[in-house]
Amino acid sequence: MAAAAEQVSPWLQGRSFTSLKDEFDRNGYLIFERVLAPDRVAEIRAALAPHLARDLLGRNDFEGTKTNRVYALLAKSPVFAELVVHPLALAFVEAELGESCLLSAMLAINLHPGETVQPWHFDDSSVKIPRPRPALGISTFWAIDDTTEQNGATEIIPGSHLWDGQYIEGAVKPAHFTNEAEHDEGNRTDAIKLIMPSGSLAITKGTLWHRGGANRSDRPRLIITPQYCVGWVRQLENMALAVPADLASQLPERARELIGYSIHPPFMGYVDGVHPRRLLRTH
Repeated sequence: MAAAAEQVSPWLQGRSFTSLKDEFDRNGYLIFERVLAPDRVAEIRAALAPHLARDLLGRNDFEGTKTNRVYALLAKSPVFAELVVHPLALAFVEAELGESCLLSAMLAINLHPGETVQPWHFDDSSVKIPRPRPALGISTFWAIDDTTEQNGATEIIPGSHLWDGQYIEGAVKPAHFTNEAEHDEGNRTDAIKLIMPSGSLAITKGTLWHRGGANRSDRPRLIITPQYCVGWVRQLENMALAVPADLASQLPERARELIGYSIHPPFMGYVDGVHPRRLLRTH
């Protein structure tokens, strides 16, 4: 971890990795501004453009009926691998989840004007282990557009990663995935918005309550969210199927490990008795 902390020091603005990790443990989130240079943001935006041009909208209130979601980004362009394996994000992910962690989801979320708030939720809720408990996932949010007070910046409840299993007003329920739930905004005075300039990175614990904000502006708001989980939890997206082997073989080695060509000790993840990386033809 000392090596990782040294590698990310240019983004820490003079603070120690340990102090930021302590803040992460207290509040459940961190923000780092302008991590990506504008030319990298432009490259990412260009790679996303043909997929956003399809204008496929969410199927329910959780996805957002005025929101484009582009899944399986590692199968769309190798440019997205940079975000998945970015050393600043991985330093905190690995400190929390261990080096055998996996990429659980990798998607772009583009909120159009008029989109309403999401239901409140936390991202590792699919793991049915009672709270309070350690986070079993980490979500990262890369701001491709500026995220603002008006355009749907993600809303979080600081410290809520430490809560027990209490229900909160406006929390996600099964009906939100069928469009049968009444829209309950569930606004809270203890919530804040992850307001960031383009190129910034937010990192949140998988137990932190949050939601996508309402876009009350006249322009879309685009982010990319790589989400990670501990190595023994099933990924939200089946990465082995989402990223075909011929494409996976062209990814950086750490990206291959994160999508599942790796082992959680001592041998979880093997294929026919051998390490899964032996299935790929890599040089």
